[in-house]
Amino acid sequence: MRVIIIDDKKSKKSTENKMEYRLNLFLEWLIYMLGYAMVLLITSNLFRSLYVENFFYGFLAAIIIYVLNKTVKPILVTLSLPLIGITMGLFYFVINVLILLLVSLILGKHFYLTGFLSPVIVSIFISIMNLIISNLIIKPLIERCKK
Repeated sequence: MRVIIIDDKKSKKSTENKMEYRLNLFLEWLIYMLGYAMVLLITSNLFRSLYVENFFYGFLAAIIIYVLNKTVKPILVTLSLPLIGITMGLFYFVINVLILLLVSLILGKHFYLTGFLSPVIVSIFISIMNLIISNLIIKPLIERCKK
């Protein structure tokens, strides 16, 4: 006959670590979404072709863009891979414009994109700003909070 001893302290500690890890992941995601919402608002103020009504809709648009980038964008990239190759990657910005247009359809009058060539420029600007905000502000902030 075997006796198995279960240590309740260890099991509680492991569930607490998992909850803390999940909370940290959620806080990191929330910081990214707030940063991307600020990028959308800055872009809206600089370019007339993009309109974001207020911070709430900027934050909501950032969440929708995140979801579309995780679900729809890989399909679009796979389908347009030959075009991306022929244009040496420039068609990728057209996919970003399509994502922004989908967000515009979802949010209606609170977030919209107008024009023909200017959305491509807006898409390039948003990509550059997201890269800058992510590397200069968000990642150092998250690293500082982890210590």
